[in-house]
Amino acid sequence: MRLKKSFTGFVVTVLTAAALAGCGAKETTNTAEPLKVQFVPTNNDGSMEAKAKPFAEYLSKKLGREVNVTLATDYSTIVEAMASGQVDIGIMPPAAYVQARDIGAAKAILSSELTDYDEETGLPIEGQLSGTFKGEILVKADSDIKTLTDLKGKKIAALSPNSASGYIYPVAEMKEAGIDPATDCFLTTVNDIPSEMTAVLNGQQDACFVFEGARNVFAGKFKEYDLFKDLRVLYLTRGDIPNDAIAVHTDMDEDLKQQVKQVFLNMPKEEEGRTAMALWSHKGYGEADESAYDTIKEYSKKAAE
Repeated sequence: MRLKKSFTGFVVTVLTAAALAGCGAKETTNTAEPLKVQFVPTNNDGSMEAKAKPFAEYLSKKLGREVNVTLATDYSTIVEAMASGQVDIGIMPPAAYVQARDIGAAKAILSSELTDYDEETGLPIEGQLSGTFKGEILVKADSDIKTLTDLKGKKIAALSPNSASGYIYPVAEMKEAGIDPATDCFLTTVNDIPSEMTAVLNGQQDACFVFEGARNVFAGKFKEYDLFKDLRVLYLTRGDIPNDAIAVHTDMDEDLKQQVKQVFLNMPKEEEGRTAMALWSHKGYGEADESAYDTIKEYSKKAAE
């Protein structure tokens, strides 16, 4: 049984202790300008806007200033919002962060930690977190598609070309296997992962690109299906994808940046914080490793070739 390398939690513990020692419970009193936060929703069923309000209230209380939280319509709009200064803090998918970083619009202060999954069973590993994940290609459990080459001529549901697991990584690795999804398959861009899986389940699509653990995360949205019985992982990307970045605009004041960082580091310790983190299935935060995000650039180039 092969397991991904997991975080020990040591870095987060040390950082949190240091932040608390240096800053205590100090909160900013600068309320002149509301702090603008944006994230990309994991699904578009309308529920995320309502859930974003408690998150805004939580941040407002912790930072001592008004905080507005908005939802990005897609991966590119959060990049544009950071670049134009319309957003101060972005909870950014990895490929979107790299784009914003490379144009000087964003700087990661933290990287999220997610549940680690057993690569053979697809089930969560209790008590184990990871700073990376993989992309999955899902097919129906009874599908005659057994290998990547079997996807030739098939219909595939994908996310935005800016999505690491929903497009970039599976496309790049399919090309390495000798299949160009853009010419050898029929790619359809879908708004969110539950819609992708629904399209496969009802036979509209033969396969879909999702993130590792998607069946576990979205199981509750499918009352008529057992995602672990009705869908099968055809392929798990070899490449590891860095988790979401907690990024701030490059012009942010250093004191405020450290306050924001401390708030996110403390979230796992508080019930309200854990509720906020559940918006993105985050379980914790650690120092961002820029070199890990550089792999996104390599894969993006392969996918675009």
